Amino acid sequence: MTKKIEIDGRIIEARDGEDLLSACLTHGIDVPYFCWHGALGSVGACRQCAVKVYAGPDDTEGRIVMSCMTPVADVERVSVSDPEATAFRAQVIEWLMVNHPHDCPVCEEAGSCHLQDMTIATGHAIRRYRFDKRTHRNQDLGPLLTHEMNRCIACYRCTRFYRDYAGGRDLDAFGAHDDVYFGRAEDGPLESPFAGNLAEVCPTGVFNDKGWSQDYARKWDMRATPSVCPHCSIGCNILVDQRDGRVKRVQNRYHGALNGYFICDRGRYGPLHVVSEARLMTPLLHGEAASEHDACAAAHAVVAEGAIGIGSPRASLEANYALQRLVGPERFFAGVSDAEAAMVRRIVAILRAGPAKVASLADVEQADAVLVLGEDLTNSSPRLALALRQTARGAERDLAEQKGVPRWLDPAVRTAGEGRRSPIVLATPLADPLDDIAALSLRRDPPAIAAFGAGVAAALSGETGSDTEARRVAEILAVAQRPLIIAGCSLGVADIIETAAAIASTLGSKARIVLLPPEANSVGLALLGGDGLDSAAALLERGAAKTAIVLENDLFERAPRGSVERLFAAAKSVVALDSMTSETTARASVALPVAPFTGCAGTFVNYEGRAQRFFAAVPPQDAAPSAWRRLDAFGAGDWHSLDALIGDLIVEWPDLVGVADAAPNADFMMADGQVTRAPRPYSARTADDRAGQFADAVIPVDPDGPMTFGIKGARGTAVPPPLITSYKTAGLHSANNVTRFMEEIGGPLRGGDPGAMLLKPNAAALIDAPPRAPIVGEGLLLLPLHDAFSGFELSRASALLAARAPAPRLLLHPDDAALHGLTHGAAVLIDGRACAATVSLDASLPRGIVAVSAGVDAPRGPLRRVRVEAVR
Repeated sequence: MTKKIEIDGRIIEARDGEDLLSACLTHGIDVPYFCWHGALGSVGACRQCAVKVYAGPDDTEGRIVMSCMTPVADVERVSVSDPEATAFRAQVIEWLMVNHPHDCPVCEEAGSCHLQDMTIATGHAIRRYRFDKRTHRNQDLGPLLTHEMNRCIACYRCTRFYRDYAGGRDLDAFGAHDDVYFGRAEDGPLESPFAGNLAEVCPTGVFNDKGWSQDYARKWDMRATPSVCPHCSIGCNILVDQRDGRVKRVQNRYHGALNGYFICDRGRYGPLHVVSEARLMTPLLHGEAASEHDACAAAHAVVAEGAIGIGSPRASLEANYALQRLVGPERFFAGVSDAEAAMVRRIVAILRAGPAKVASLADVEQADAVLVLGEDLTNSSPRLALALRQTARGAERDLAEQKGVPRWLDPAVRTAGEGRRSPIVLATPLADPLDDIAALSLRRDPPAIAAFGAGVAAALSGETGSDTEARRVAEILAVAQRPLIIAGCSLGVADIIETAAAIASTLGSKARIVLLPPEANSVGLALLGGDGLDSAAALLERGAAKTAIVLENDLFERAPRGSVERLFAAAKSVVALDSMTSETTARASVALPVAPFTGCAGTFVNYEGRAQRFFAAVPPQDAAPSAWRRLDAFGAGDWHSLDALIGDLIVEWPDLVGVADAAPNADFMMADGQVTRAPRPYSARTADDRAGQFADAVIPVDPDGPMTFGIKGARGTAVPPPLITSYKTAGLHSANNVTRFMEEIGGPLRGGDPGAMLLKPNAAALIDAPPRAPIVGEGLLLLPLHDAFSGFELSRASALLAARAPAPRLLLHPDDAALHGLTHGAAVLIDGRACAATVSLDASLPRGIVAVSAGVDAPRGPLRRVRVEAVR
């Protein structure tokens, strides 16, 4: 239902039940605010959003109300510009600024500061306070964030996000009245993997990115480019800021169906691997630096001998396709273990068959019962874990609504909701960070988790014999209106995916499902086909090819070492194309640098099957071109641009035709020209745009995107959503201005959220489940331990994440340790190879498991057994 409201003579339609401030912002009516946030709701703490409302047509006096605390149903006529309301807001700003430092010229937040915007909007220019200002001591909050408490205006956004929304417990408000301190009880790194969001949630400069602070550039001197996070399969949208060809920082880019207002710390700081010392900047021949000419000549010779192609789940869809075109589909392989390649293909087939609708993160938050099978979401897919924390509050919100409390009135909802939680069931091998919101947490080993899921499916089908817990979970899911099933590949057990699909199918059309592949483009790689590394090695061993081309892939992280060694032994030569150094590039015959995701354009396909385009944040470099351009030079095609490559791709793969719709092509123009990456050229900004001022200065050309690196061009709310480079509009410069770009608060962007869905429901597409593979090896089951701050090779290459990541871990049950003659702190060998971690004992771990930090010591692959022994 909608309601018509008159605001300063303008008639708008507002949704019945929303707050007045949200209604105003949705319709572009500027009402100053601080404590309100689209995801956090209303608390009425700052008193800045005052407006005057009138009881009816005969009311000439009106009354001052806080628009964030006023339901639209209670008003018919509103004035934002009323002199009394205007004076009230000006007085509030003056109160807030009493203790604020006069440091805008040196404050890092300047130029994108919500406090600056609101101060200017209310006309506050003169300070009458002549006494000593309150001062605070700042804290060391770890390697990710700076802390400047003297800039605080006590809006409470930080603790409301960190504690109430993200579930953190080591940040709080201390003190009272006009002397409140927001920080930790003692100095130390913030523990939450979502702490970086404080840099955007805070409307002033209390929290800022420490990495950006150390490699500083003014916000108005940086150029931002829309991109997609490469650090897991969720597909969160990000903005990459750069100056002078160097990436400086990453920010959240709003996407209504996926990340919304927030990203995880891996997504915020992980992309800084592109400025790390691990970058591959120089061609290598047999591990030694070589000239571009010599390395390319050697690579051409390898290709001419007849090569196979090893693709990558972190390379773009276009780069993988170019490699496939070069070597032929029958010689193209997935660059992961055969088991993982089969699992991801099976996920694609299941989603196409449609036993349940694939849930976006927005759908996840609306679920009323959830079963998670095997996935440690906080550490493997953090943004999904953050969505589940909102899911848990569904029952609380429903009860509050029954009592007449609107959902946006967050503190009242928490009181009226009586702490009720929607049921979330976790079946995982280890204690889970989401246990605090779970109705039921089960600790099972991976095969037992698959068996438990099968028991739930059987109980839903009316079969008897399931254990008590399986029947209890089945009852929870059966009565739910919007049940959700989550599973994935992280444990390497294909049966877990099968049981998740079976549960969803049994629940019927009301069910939603999330099946998580490991990486940003795992689904895109699977859509192109191709078996895994064992199949690639077998082809080389048969003599059907002599050499291999490895695309953006450290094979030793993505498959068991034995499979990778087998491939290197069978290949006469290996050519590696990568932006990062690794064991694979070190051992390759030829290694050629290619652009990282910040230096090229391409497409990732996320867990939903949503194709999303990322663009080059820095100008193209001849020394490190796009991977597909390297392959084009080897003879893969005749492509002058990314659009030309995509044209061939969708002809050869008709199911991928939606890739062309993921974003406008490079020829797209608006009335003001191409979309510009630069902010508005206000008179006081630093003059770093030399083009037109100096004879030798030219604007770099981006051949693969419809955006310019120049200062002139199109910007603002009319820009298509996939090309939005900034939320700045006239007079409003902070990330809070994202509301101008939404259809409604918390909803999709105007023009639709970026991306094109590729997986159309087709029951005929469901392939038979692969035969159950036996667990190979002998000894203990090897369980990879995921970590939110060091997800895989790219994450660990980021200096900021490396400083935040824990030391490598190896966990054993005390009884298993005693059986193998191991004690706490012992150095061990795993299958005869030294492990970086030493033994830690954990009695909560199921017997028969050794849990090791994911990476080289526990590479991805099928569940397998390993020998664990003490170093002699």
